[in-house]
Amino acid sequence: MKSRKKSDLFPSARDDARSAELCEKSPQTLSPSYRLAYLDQEFLLQDELRAVRLQLELMKPELILHEHGIDDTVVIFGGSRIPEPREAREHAAEAEAAAENDPGNESLERAARTARRRVETSRYYEEARRLASLVTRAGTALKNTRFMIVTGGGPGIMEAANRGAHEIGGKSIGLNIVLPFEQKPNQYISPELCFQFHYFAIRKMHFLMRAKALVVFPGGFGTLDELFETLTLIQTHKIKPIPVLIFGQSFWEGVVQFDALVEEGVISPEDLDLFRYVETAEEAWEIISKTHGLS
Repeated sequence: MKSRKKSDLFPSARDDARSAELCEKSPQTLSPSYRLAYLDQEFLLQDELRAVRLQLELMKPELILHEHGIDDTVVIFGGSRIPEPREAREHAAEAEAAAENDPGNESLERAARTARRRVETSRYYEEARRLASLVTRAGTALKNTRFMIVTGGGPGIMEAANRGAHEIGGKSIGLNIVLPFEQKPNQYISPELCFQFHYFAIRKMHFLMRAKALVVFPGGFGTLDELFETLTLIQTHKIKPIPVLIFGQSFWEGVVQFDALVEEGVISPEDLDLFRYVETAEEAWEIISKTHGLS
């Protein structure tokens, strides 16, 4: 007689869930206490079950990504408010018209200045889009290693990167986060690789668990958070060094005075070697491909 697998000896959780549905209804079986624990949403959402939810949020993407054979990724961070150039130009024209129609209105003048700046930074949308295409095309061609783009799954730079992969017929990953205001994944993420997170910490773990390079475009608080957490992990040897490529030296030097941190003695001069500035998609891809022996 053929020996059975251990998993065949007992009913599966799915089997017992079906059996539970067949149970005769009574005051006892309708009581919340009688529900199977893993089917009881009210139970799972209790504060005391946070550790279980953390584990579930770690395991679900892990199992799905493993199932799809995804081991190597290129992570792209960047601002959700950086639009594609056409949209930026249209918005700037509207903002400037509004300011001209109401001279002296400081709020409208500020909005017009910001809109003009976004026309300039919108070039990064195209750089992210083109870089994602380069990475995806190369990853698809590789036999032993598949580099896949992963983003935060939202609009702006994230959309641009997922779009670049999508436009050449490739797949890409989106790690979305639940926020109190409207938040939805962009339309270019591969649906089977689109995830939603409650915990920022677990989401950031998934960004880095397979990362072979990190590419950072101009952005706000979220981008700064993601960049500095990665630099800290590399600096403290919590993760192995990977290329950290920062697009837009003029932007970043205006936002973060890295040299001042060295002068103040709060970081070491060699910490500035943890990242490199780049300006084009081709430059970024050349560094990534050389680092991993792909060119």
